[in-house]
Amino acid sequence: MERVLFWISPNVFKMKKIILTIITLTTVLAGCATMQSIVRSTFPYTATLMIPAGAKANTTLSVSSDASSFDQIFTGQGSTNQGVKEVRIASAKIDASNPSNQNLGAFKSIHIYISRSDGSHEALVASRTDIAPNVGTNLVLDIDNSRFLDDYIKGPAMRIRMEYVLRQPLNMDASVKASLGFSAAPANR
Repeated sequence: MERVLFWISPNVFKMKKIILTIITLTTVLAGCATMQSIVRSTFPYTATLMIPAGAKANTTLSVSSDASSFDQIFTGQGSTNQGVKEVRIASAKIDASNPSNQNLGAFKSIHIYISRSDGSHEALVASRTDIAPNVGTNLVLDIDNSRFLDDYIKGPAMRIRMEYVLRQPLNMDASVKASLGFSAAPANR
C-alpha cells in the first residue's frame, strides 16, 4: 500500500492570517469617513443604456437607466455614502457594450445627466458635442465638475440619462455602458 504524505508550508498559514487581517480591517474601516471617500473615489457608477434600431438621426433623443456601483452592490445601496462630502464628477466615459465593436461615431453628440431614482433634480455632469465619425468603441466625455453632487450620491439610488443625437439610424439595437467616476472628501461627523 502506498503512503501519501501531505506537507503544508508554514507560509500558507501566514497568508491566511494576513488575508483575515485585511478583511477584518476593511470591514471595520468601511464605516470610517476617510475610507468611504476613498471607496467613493475608486468605484464608478455604471449604467447600460439601450439605443433602439431605427432611432431618428439628427434628432435629440433620450434614454435612461438606474446606475449602480460595485461598493453599492457589495454593501447595499446608499449605505457607504453618508461619510462623504464635496462629491464632484471626476470622469465620464461611454463604451460600446452590445455589439462590442459598435463605432460610437454613430453619435453626433452625447449629454449625460444624473438624477435621483425618481428622476427629480437632474444635473448635467458630462457631454461631448464634437464626436468624430470614426472615434471607435469608447469615448471619454468632457465633465462639468462645477457643482457638488452630494445629494445624488447620498440618495438610495441614482439614475443616468443620456441625451444623444445620431448621425444616422442604427441597423440594430445597440447598448452602451456609461461609467461615471466621482471624487469625494471625508465628511466630519
